Amino acid sequence: MFKKLLVLAIGLFSISLSAQKFEISGKLIDKENKAPLEAATVFAESVTDSTLVTYTITDKDGEYKLIGRTGLKEVNVYVSFVGYVPHEQRVKLTGDRMITLDPIALEFQVESLGDVLVKARRAPVTIKKDTLEFNAESFKTQKDATVEDLLKELPGVEVDGEGNITVNGKPVNKILVNGKSFFGGDDPTIATRNLTKEMISKIQVSDTKSDSDAFTGENSDGENKTINITIDEDKNKGVFGRVSGGGGTDDRFEYAGLVNYFDNDLQLSALGGGNNINSPGFSFGEIEKMFGGGGSMMVSSTGAFSINGRSFGFGSGIINSRTGGLNFADSWGETSEISADYFYSGSNNYEETQRERENILPDNRYFTESYSRTEGNTDRHQANLKFTTKPDTTWFIDAMPSFSYTKAENSYESNSRSFNENGDLINESESDNQTFRDGKTFGGNFNVNKSWANGASLSLRVNGDLENNDSESYILTSAETFGNDGQSIDRNQFTDGEQENNNINSTLRYRLPIVKDKFYLNSEIGYGNDSRDDRQYVYDLNDASGTFDNFNIEQSTDFENINEYYRPEFGVDWNTEKLNLGLDVGYVLRELSSRDNLRNFDFSQDFDAIEFDLNMNYSLSQKTRIYASVSRNNNAPQVRQLSPYVDVSDPLNIIQGNPDLKPSNDTQFYLNYNNYDFQSRSGFYAYVMYSYTDDQVVSKSTVDKNFVRTTTYDNVDGAYRGSGNISYSKEVQIDSLSSFRIGLGFYGTLLRNVNFINNEIYNSNTTALNPTLNLTYTLGDFLELRPGYTVRFNNTDFDINTIEDYEFTRHELRLRATTNWPRNLEWQNDLRYFNNPNVGAAFQQSTVLWNSTLTYSILDNKGNISLKAFDILDQNTNTQRQTSENYVQDVQSTVLQQYFMLGFSYKFNTLGKKGEVRESNFFF
Repeated sequence: MFKKLLVLAIGLFSISLSAQKFEISGKLIDKENKAPLEAATVFAESVTDSTLVTYTITDKDGEYKLIGRTGLKEVNVYVSFVGYVPHEQRVKLTGDRMITLDPIALEFQVESLGDVLVKARRAPVTIKKDTLEFNAESFKTQKDATVEDLLKELPGVEVDGEGNITVNGKPVNKILVNGKSFFGGDDPTIATRNLTKEMISKIQVSDTKSDSDAFTGENSDGENKTINITIDEDKNKGVFGRVSGGGGTDDRFEYAGLVNYFDNDLQLSALGGGNNINSPGFSFGEIEKMFGGGGSMMVSSTGAFSINGRSFGFGSGIINSRTGGLNFADSWGETSEISADYFYSGSNNYEETQRERENILPDNRYFTESYSRTEGNTDRHQANLKFTTKPDTTWFIDAMPSFSYTKAENSYESNSRSFNENGDLINESESDNQTFRDGKTFGGNFNVNKSWANGASLSLRVNGDLENNDSESYILTSAETFGNDGQSIDRNQFTDGEQENNNINSTLRYRLPIVKDKFYLNSEIGYGNDSRDDRQYVYDLNDASGTFDNFNIEQSTDFENINEYYRPEFGVDWNTEKLNLGLDVGYVLRELSSRDNLRNFDFSQDFDAIEFDLNMNYSLSQKTRIYASVSRNNNAPQVRQLSPYVDVSDPLNIIQGNPDLKPSNDTQFYLNYNNYDFQSRSGFYAYVMYSYTDDQVVSKSTVDKNFVRTTTYDNVDGAYRGSGNISYSKEVQIDSLSSFRIGLGFYGTLLRNVNFINNEIYNSNTTALNPTLNLTYTLGDFLELRPGYTVRFNNTDFDINTIEDYEFTRHELRLRATTNWPRNLEWQNDLRYFNNPNVGAAFQQSTVLWNSTLTYSILDNKGNISLKAFDILDQNTNTQRQTSENYVQDVQSTVLQQYFMLGFSYKFNTLGKKGEVRESNFFF
């Protein structure tokens, strides 16, 4: 073994020495008008096997610098630019290897060149207006790499351990395959971890837009990205997918399967899985994901996992989840597309939680110790349909109905005790609840868009939901206060509940060009109606009959609430090649009304307000962009906050609304700067946000000497929130085999809350600073090291002397290491250290979490045998310090403990050329 390692090290060192730095510079111009060409792709490849050596993008002056390391004596230099004839020339790397080429004049590409055949290499990176396109074959990956492996090699693209993707600092919130949603597009890992690189032709990245906005030409704010994975046309027919399963100690298990059938435009998919390791189940044995998904890997209080509104588990703590689904997508002729999916998700969860809370009052403090235990079982069915059609080039129509059904059973037990500053017991309570719920929701979106040749457009957009929830609850509670006027309250009750929520929102928008493709006038009228009926009938136990037949009108409710609004809006858009400006001003006419059918009480209030949105998107160059916005939004109080009904369901926390509340108005300022240099593989991203609220609705509480809290609501001024982030990343190519990437981040928040307790108003100011350092070292296909460190500083101070300020710190140190040697063997280690130095003595301050996985590939890399160990040191805990404007608490709850698991996965792929299926043997 030592000899093999020595030979490998000598070989790698020899290759590194032979790689010398070179630089090729020059300029691109238009042959006709001599103007510089910005955003053209210039790249160098080896002469013998066309391996990509390096590439770059021309700047605003048309200049470029190809910088790289290679032992080659000559390379082929290619130039590619949309709309122009490609250019190719051979360059010898001699002397000091600092070469300046003569200016290259590109000729405009006409549609037909007669008998002339222009043959060119595909550029590794192409910029097409607002779309960034990567040629898959230009980026080197390991054999049998997935799309996720490919994305990690693309400049400006980051993929974290849970599969979340960012491009130049912007999150990716939509994944398409051949322009269609792949299994709804909700979980990107279904596509990125199951499509292989060999299937892929190109990766396209663009700003996220709705289909309607793309059709009418509306601008995007650029804050989210969409990735379209294009499968090579020669590999778009057949079956592919994988199955996996595993079992381990402590009765841990997982199983999952995904099968897909592609036939050009037709896509059929089916998936299913289950596990009790708090994972969505779609990792199929991929190592990083096998630990992730919601708390099994992270020290977190929640084990549920939800992506874009689709839940893969319910509850928290330890979750035993099960999933299944079907997906269909196809094109109908040349004008229409249809897709549909059905998804089932179910889970059992268990969690125990311990809390120690310090409650802050203007003149004193008190302390609460509590314990809770939760068990639940939830089953959910969800179906979605999407139909789009373009009868001609001037019409676009889409309809997206959806339906869901949820059935849940939950039990909850808790107890708590409160003490004064002297340690005297002031109150205590216990509860034991069981709830059964059935919920049905039908909703969807409907859009009709019409455009005209001059650029004008008319859009009607409607969305709404019809929701019904039936519930039954059995509640057993007791509460006792001590002292001279102490009292004891015991309740044994049954609650029969029903909620109906019906809402509809619609807008009719007309867009008129004043200067074609540049200046637009926009007009819009919006209407919305949100109707909510909430009936909760409470019955006390009749001791004589043993049944719940004593109607408790004091605690029962029967509300009918309506939130209705009209909103006219007018705006302008100004668009140039580099600058987009938009201003929209609207006026909201809102009416909130509520009726209490049990007490024959009703009220209605009108709330009118001005709203506006001013935004700017400016591109300094292809690599640098600035986005800024100022907006003001009106938020009406919740009907529950307005209702004068007194809620005494919790005898230690009594709540009553305030019908005299005013709406709050939020004003927000936002500035974003984004820069990425393709040549140096470095990027800088920063944003700052500040918002303040007029007439913010806050809780107004009084706490008596028995620490019984009575809460209503009031309007206050002075609340604000500020946040900012600065991040920088850079990749350094050390030699032809090894590279080093550094990522620096600094995130901070500044928050002022206005508190209203015991008739005294005071402010709390919270500052949180979160610097982060991430490093990645890669040595060919053999080794990857990813150390990182994050620290969080949190400080809260109060503007009254009777309350002491407080602060706490949290440290997280991590190291991920991956080795791929010897052949077919991959070893991954994930080591994390957490430290909470400020938590109470009853909680564990430090935790070391070490996960490790060995994976051996068999069956020509189609099968994997894995052995993984979770929490090798058996230290996993979930300890956190949490704060608000009026309390500080330490929390510790149930998390996964140490286990070992042996697993197997197998993938199959018969994708071939159109009209034929490649031979492949696979089994389930």
